[in-house]
Amino acid sequence: METSPFLLPDLQTLTAVLTSVLNGKRCKGGQVIVLDRQKNIYASSARSEIVMCRLPDGTELRLFCKYEVREKLAWSDVAYEAKVYRHVLEASAATTPRFYGAYTEASTGKTWLILEHLDNTVFMNGTTAQMCLAARWLGQFHAANEVCLEGPPLQFLKVYDVEYYLERVRRTLRYAGDLHEGLVWLPTLCLRFEEFARPLLAKRRTVTHGDFYWNNVLLLNGTVYVIDWEMAGIDQGEMDLARLTVGWLVETERKCELEYQKARWPGGAPADFERTMDAARLCLYFCTLGAQPDWPTNEGFLWYSKRLRSLGERLGLT
Repeated sequence: METSPFLLPDLQTLTAVLTSVLNGKRCKGGQVIVLDRQKNIYASSARSEIVMCRLPDGTELRLFCKYEVREKLAWSDVAYEAKVYRHVLEASAATTPRFYGAYTEASTGKTWLILEHLDNTVFMNGTTAQMCLAARWLGQFHAANEVCLEGPPLQFLKVYDVEYYLERVRRTLRYAGDLHEGLVWLPTLCLRFEEFARPLLAKRRTVTHGDFYWNNVLLLNGTVYVIDWEMAGIDQGEMDLARLTVGWLVETERKCELEYQKARWPGGAPADFERTMDAARLCLYFCTLGAQPDWPTNEGFLWYSKRLRSLGERLGLT
């Protein structure tokens, strides 16, 4: 019995799949026994659960099982995330949950992702010290992967280039409709964005997480673990740093930037780092607004609009 769009797999199917996936990695013959299943209370897109199982040798293992749901979210691509784990993260020294394998349902083509469940982890509480830990992890990850882009194994990765961001700029302007008095600055900023950002976004591209917000960063005894890699791709590394620090105090932003620079470029950061961060923040604001057709009338996005205008004015783009 395969999974439905809304239900978790039945016990028989789950047992068979885990036995198949784990065979050769943790169990040598024999059947996995499922001891307990718990709903993942933090699930936000794909269905997922925490599974306690016993291997044929008696070892107990806690797993995180994530199931693809294409019907509800077009961008939710667990199969892609599984490829990121297999071809990028398994070979990396970066701390992420251990990848045990993946399974594709024959009748639906949907993928299951089987990972280690990290017990006793906590989300960041927003202290500057924790934010700096995440920024340091990010700088090290980007440095390690900047030199890995040429090989065929990574050609499957999504590409976030300047054309991608220009489309978000166009959407932001289109959603603004008939500009009222408070948005008269927007067309000029959109027009000048490309000339400012294009040369900066073309440099020092690397493998990025693509969704590096605080809720995708876990801590365990002072070690950072990063989850949810469905948006990973090739991009300007500073985009991840912009996501991590968006909305935090300026002092925290600056300390995170310094930690990132030291981790990614121990010999000294590039001279255009600050301008690249400015370009990344513009991209982030445009991406946020460009994903919301009602952003000009939605008070929830007023903050992003104000930050976009303020940064554009500081850079002389409005």
